[in-house]
Amino acid sequence: MNKNNFTITDNAAKRIVKLIEDEDDQNVKLRISVLGGGCSGFQYNFDFDAKVDDSDLLFEKNGVEVVIDETSIEFINGSQLDYVETLGSAAFAITNPNATANCGCGNSFSV
Repeated sequence: MNKNNFTITDNAAKRIVKLIEDEDDQNVKLRISVLGGGCSGFQYNFDFDAKVDDSDLLFEKNGVEVVIDETSIEFINGSQLDYVETLGSAAFAITNPNATANCGCGNSFSV
C-alpha cells in the first residue's frame, strides 16, 4: 500500500498538457520539489524533467504524470496541485495540509 498521497486537479492537468506541448521534448514530466529557502523556510520548485529516478514517485491525472522525489514528498504528502487563474495572475498552487504558515505569494511555507 502506498502511503504517499498527492492529487492533481483537472485544471492543473490541463495546464501541464499545454506546457508540455510548448516544450521541445514531449517526454518531459512536471517535477515538483521542495527546496530550503523562501520567506517562510521552504519553497516549491516547478520544473520539467525527462529523467525519472527509481526513487521518484509518480502521480497521474488524466494521462499527465507529476514527479516528486522521496525527500520532497515528506513535506507535501497529502497536498493538492491546482492551476489558478485570477485577474492579475495565473500560477500553479499547492494546497498543503502540512504547512503551518505560508507566505503571501504562496510559493513558500513552513512546517
